[in-house]
Amino acid sequence: MFKRYSLKKRLITYISVFSVVLGCVLVLEAYRISLRELDEILDAQMVYLAERVALNVHPIQSQFNEHRHYHEEDLFIDVWAYADHSDVNHKQHMLVSQKDSPGFYTHENDNGEWVTYIIPVKDYQIQISQQLKVRKILALELAGSMFLPYLLIFPLGILALVLIISRNLKPLEDFKTELSQRDSNDLGAIINSHYPDELIPTINEMNSLFERIQLGQQEQKQFIADAAHELRTPITALNLQTKILLSQNPEDKNLNNLAKGLARIQHLVSQLLALAKQDAALNQDELISNFSLNDIVVQSIEQLMNLAMEKELDMGLVRNELVQIQSIEQSIHSVIYNLLDNAIKYTPNAGVINISIFQTNINSVTILIEDSGMGIPAAQYEMVLKRFYRVHHHLIVGSGLGLAIVDKAIQQLGGHFELSKSQDLGGLAARVTLPLHYHKKELLSEV
Repeated sequence: MFKRYSLKKRLITYISVFSVVLGCVLVLEAYRISLRELDEILDAQMVYLAERVALNVHPIQSQFNEHRHYHEEDLFIDVWAYADHSDVNHKQHMLVSQKDSPGFYTHENDNGEWVTYIIPVKDYQIQISQQLKVRKILALELAGSMFLPYLLIFPLGILALVLIISRNLKPLEDFKTELSQRDSNDLGAIINSHYPDELIPTINEMNSLFERIQLGQQEQKQFIADAAHELRTPITALNLQTKILLSQNPEDKNLNNLAKGLARIQHLVSQLLALAKQDAALNQDELISNFSLNDIVVQSIEQLMNLAMEKELDMGLVRNELVQIQSIEQSIHSVIYNLLDNAIKYTPNAGVINISIFQTNINSVTILIEDSGMGIPAAQYEMVLKRFYRVHHHLIVGSGLGLAIVDKAIQQLGGHFELSKSQDLGGLAARVTLPLHYHKKELLSEV
């Protein structure tokens, strides 16, 4: 199974490890350089001391204390005569055997490794000796003193590294934020002018994907609209023919069932056509106009009055404040029409439907439609806003698209839709709050 990881954390970890390794390499290199420079300086000091001793040659024997810690300035001077050279002279193991030419020689005894500079003269051999570990310790101290500031600055360097990486990866965060804030219906191209070159190919591919998705959606919407339009005419003709047959044979049960099925299909086709038109109009800002909200409500009531009269419903305006609104008239008409149609269907004969229009505040208006029907359980308020979901599907002919169309249209208009129980009539209360001035707004969710 693939394990997810953070690019930022991985970069910080890798660069931190690299910095530590680089610091170790620097220490080793500093140690090597320091040891080389010390060798040159101390070798020159030994040569100088040996030449000074050669100006006045006389036997000298150095004393080495194995319990003492010696430093770089501690040099051991030995001058011994060739004639007196014996094993006694070597008891401290510091004397080097006779050499014919001056130079540096290394040797090892019980007290460690030594470097010795020798000058042979007529009857004597002058030697200046020093422990090699003294030089190594001093070189290590010098290298450590160089590494200590690096070690102290390292935490600040890591902090600066975190800030630099975070700042340079911020375009990725901005890109993620821009995508997360987009609605599923927003398929506009991502503007790539403020993103780094490394992200441009990805953004271009995403824009290309958005174009393909948008084209597919347009083709789908067009297909639904065309299919609904083509079905409308033959279904209407069938419905008329069925009504003629029913008028001649009113008691025929099969014809009654056929009429109900055709009515359901006709309603579904009408709703699909309305839904297709609504989807196609999502980005048509030219549809915005100034109009009277009251006129739209009255128009919807008149269009559905015949259905209300068939059921002897008392439907009318109980509160009618005059409101002028700037919005999409077609969408508002669809909202009110579908809510009234839904209320008429689910309100029993001789029931009541009350409609109220009032200004909520200086920026919004509320349309409240209440009925005395059977209502909807509160637990299903969210479910009935989904397409093709129906509560009382076994009682009323419908398609399950009415409230879905209403909810999506209200989102498009930048409004708020709320279902509740009517306190006055006991049925369903549908409250629509709309802004008085429409501003194009991204849809919050897909129905």
